[in-house]
Amino acid sequence: MLSLEQIVRDPEKFRAALTRRGEDPPIDRILELDGRRKELIQTADADRATRNNVSKTIGNEKRKPTPEEIAEMRETGDRIKSVEGELATVLEELNDTLLPIPNTPLDDVPDGLDEGSNVVVRTSEGPTDTHGIAHWDVAVDLGILDLEAGASISGARFYVLKGKGAKLQRALAAWMLDVQTEEHGYTEIDPPLLIRQETMIGSGNLPKFRDNLYRDEESDLWLVPTAEVALNGLHQGQIIDPDTLPLKYVAQTPSFRKEHTSAGRDVRGIKRVHQFEKVEMFRYVEPEGSDDILEEMVGEATVLCERLGLTYRVLQLCAGDIGFQSAKTYDIEVWSPGSAEWLEVSSISTCTDFQSRRNGTRYRPEVGASTRLPHTLNGSGLALPRIWIAVVENGLQEDGSVAMPEVLIPYTGWSTIEAL
Repeated sequence: MLSLEQIVRDPEKFRAALTRRGEDPPIDRILELDGRRKELIQTADADRATRNNVSKTIGNEKRKPTPEEIAEMRETGDRIKSVEGELATVLEELNDTLLPIPNTPLDDVPDGLDEGSNVVVRTSEGPTDTHGIAHWDVAVDLGILDLEAGASISGARFYVLKGKGAKLQRALAAWMLDVQTEEHGYTEIDPPLLIRQETMIGSGNLPKFRDNLYRDEESDLWLVPTAEVALNGLHQGQIIDPDTLPLKYVAQTPSFRKEHTSAGRDVRGIKRVHQFEKVEMFRYVEPEGSDDILEEMVGEATVLCERLGLTYRVLQLCAGDIGFQSAKTYDIEVWSPGSAEWLEVSSISTCTDFQSRRNGTRYRPEVGASTRLPHTLNGSGLALPRIWIAVVENGLQEDGSVAMPEVLIPYTGWSTIEAL
């Protein structure tokens, strides 16, 4: 959530920043509501002061209140109650107006309203040739992917991994978790997959993406669209102790998304599905270092691509293409020669203090100091099944088998997936 105080202080700055995202922000309505909020608070405070002064006078004079004073105090009390009721309504509308507004892009985020304005920052060395045999043919022929079974069990955009295909996914996730925990210093978390509405709001997924989320109506619990939601909720409503930041968490969870917004896109194979596995990195940091941390996390994701022997590129997203809670985002894509396209396998973002303000996460820089809002950063490290696709398509051999990257052999127990 954006800071009301900062919006009121410099409304045109926020209007311009949100316009860069293609938004038509309700800045005027926010200012109007905030003005009314202040008026109501002043009115209620004045009435309380009057009531307190009358009570103090009666007490000092050690007498009973007169009928006129009783009537006046009753009228004042009714007026305070009425003002407090209106104030509650104004505060609710103010909150409802602020919640759907996205984060503001940082100054160095490129202008543009869609992916056509994203900027390729760098491309790794490596082949970008094509062989035209996509994973939906390779993996099915190898007996490690069953699209028909997925559709039969659950419908469109579901799939079943079998045998070495299932173990390959498990191996990828285990290896990525080991790298993040043993080399990069992350603490592994195994969070709940069903999330309270308040936690969804705190992460920025509600109310904006309500129609793209799965929900159990009876319990009002929501299936995680990404582990980011749960990791962002680890310290909600808390004050993090001094000398605790940075906090670095990593989790492997399924992700559940209805994908309404992508209808008609990437329908072949398993590139865009309703349920997929992902290893997610998440950090709470002090604001002063968050820009450098973002670059560091990009490195933590790209090193995985390098060790898997995949050609990758890093894109900086333009203002209109960054996520709702993001202030700056890099996407990492790997080349998939069978599908003949770049596949996004990670999105690394800084959310500044947008999420911590929404869910009430604060930290104390030192003992006795005032609390501050930490910055949060998140990123895939990496997302399945697209990294699975890239490994299969890049490892395809002339005889139809698939060679494993060396880093995965200790996790799989075999160096190739043999053709049937």
